[in-house]
Amino acid sequence: MVFFLVILCVVPMLWVFRRKTLSYQLEDLKFFIKIIHCYLKIEKSVPRSPSSPGMLDAFLQQVSTRPNKTFILYEDQAYSYRDLDLKSNQAACALSHHANLKSGNCVAVFMGNEPAYIWLWLALSKLGCPMACLNYNIRAKSFLNCFQSSGAKILIAAPELKAAVEEVLPELIKDGVMVFYLSRESSTEGVQSLLDKIEAASEDPIPESYRVGITENTPTLYIYTSGTTGLPKAAIITQKRAFTSCTVAMLCGLTSKDVYYITLPLYHSAGLLIGVRGCMQTGATCVLRKKFSCSQFWDDCRKYNVTSFQYIGEILRYLCNTSKKDNDTDHCVRLAIGNGVRPEIWREFTDRFGKIKLYEFYGATEGNVLFLNYTQKEGAMGRYNYFLKLFQPFEIVKFDVETDEPIRDAAGHCIRIERGETGLLIAKHINRNPFSGYAGNRSQTEKKKLYNVFKKGDIYFNTGDLVMVDKEGFTFFQDRVGDTFRWKGENVATTEVEDLVLMLDFIEEANAFGVAVPNHEGRIGMVSIKLKAGRVLDGEKMFAHVTEYLPNYARPRFLRIQDAIQVTGTYKQYKMDLVKDGFNPSCTKDPLYFMDDTQRTYRPLDHQIYEDIMENRMKL
Repeated sequence: MVFFLVILCVVPMLWVFRRKTLSYQLEDLKFFIKIIHCYLKIEKSVPRSPSSPGMLDAFLQQVSTRPNKTFILYEDQAYSYRDLDLKSNQAACALSHHANLKSGNCVAVFMGNEPAYIWLWLALSKLGCPMACLNYNIRAKSFLNCFQSSGAKILIAAPELKAAVEEVLPELIKDGVMVFYLSRESSTEGVQSLLDKIEAASEDPIPESYRVGITENTPTLYIYTSGTTGLPKAAIITQKRAFTSCTVAMLCGLTSKDVYYITLPLYHSAGLLIGVRGCMQTGATCVLRKKFSCSQFWDDCRKYNVTSFQYIGEILRYLCNTSKKDNDTDHCVRLAIGNGVRPEIWREFTDRFGKIKLYEFYGATEGNVLFLNYTQKEGAMGRYNYFLKLFQPFEIVKFDVETDEPIRDAAGHCIRIERGETGLLIAKHINRNPFSGYAGNRSQTEKKKLYNVFKKGDIYFNTGDLVMVDKEGFTFFQDRVGDTFRWKGENVATTEVEDLVLMLDFIEEANAFGVAVPNHEGRIGMVSIKLKAGRVLDGEKMFAHVTEYLPNYARPRFLRIQDAIQVTGTYKQYKMDLVKDGFNPSCTKDPLYFMDDTQRTYRPLDHQIYEDIMENRMKL
């Protein structure tokens, strides 16, 4: 019945738009019908209960139908669906008893990729508790900000992150936070061990009464994103959002026969929701690795008989940069799901490693719009699909990079772009497809909303991303706006870098931004500074400072010293010319420096060093 209703709706649209996108309309229609089919399949896949509206039911259904099927492969260990179920029961029992955990209490998890990350998520779901997924690279101020914004009063940390925990422990204890290491013992005063308590707990199922009151709009995860301004923000992932997040994997063709390789961090939505949740829904096997290893990637694929994997553009580029081997096509991989791959890398990768289908997708963690490159168009993130807009209304509007605002007409309404133009991607906030916002940060939630966009009262989510639609309707990601750039697959908030740099006693002003580097995806960090009167740059001190407090991907690799930091008419720091000049000594007379990891200092950047970087002779 639903299928025929869809046909009745879309066939007239095919006629209207037949001249504009005739060659791809059938693909667009097929994709739209596939989306409807996937959503219906997800809804019918599990008998959801009021106290468990989705993800947990999907997992328990797999435990019931394929208990001995391998769910997780990690190093030399294999864990079945039943293994994860029993271990999560034990964890839920231990947390309920030793931490007095109740439904609705948030627990922050500070760990790397390992099976425990998944069974802790399941355990908290069985108790009706949301999990805050802390980035294991954060430290000090960022750590406290992320933890506190979630409202958590319990922290579970991997023992190898002991130093980072102890750095903020006094503040946590003052706030009444219970801290556990996932270990059998703890040598840190004020921190309890948890693994020993879990191993001693019962494996009996957790009663549904423990999670009473849970609805599809209840938060189940807080996943952190830099957004466009400030420190990382806790994006609210509802039960419904987590339940339907498996759609991407299903649309790409993941099945129970697949072995899916995840090297991306589980604290990101890509790894946890699209990856693990996708495997959970389809019954696939998930291979976890702590961190991506270029040298071990294909060996792992052969070892575990991997048929699919998750990527970001950098991963494919790294693999292409390795020395060619006779066994480059000796693997079982048939598809890969990810984003950020350039057309030339796409071609090089598939030419060298076999005809692996690459499924590029676009979707912000907190966003309410999704694109998927279902036509395999090199470099595209998807299509401007008129049928897709019925499901998730979105628009691309004109944007002024100087004012950092959408351009509006005389009536105050946003203006849609023409084909071939670059504009800001926005998505309509509606009950069926809402923007849930950020936990503990109402002001930042409001900043991401655009009001009265095309008519009075409408609300759109501002993705902060500039995209372009070509004449054939293919959509291409162009750049990010605001105060964020992306490097090594991570979002970097320039305001966080600036605040950190300004802690140095010889710096008066700082302006951070990202600059392009040949043969690299994203933009690498650079900061322009104004020194205090009578002071000079202390390269060693600055190096020690940024390496202590910033994760590797957020550290400014280039430095420019200016007599004055230029601002716009609204007193926003001007970045456009700085980004354009980059770290090219021919474009400025200002002193330039680069971060030398060997000498542990910032040292002058000359033309020879610049050429070495541009020709890829110097690694970044």
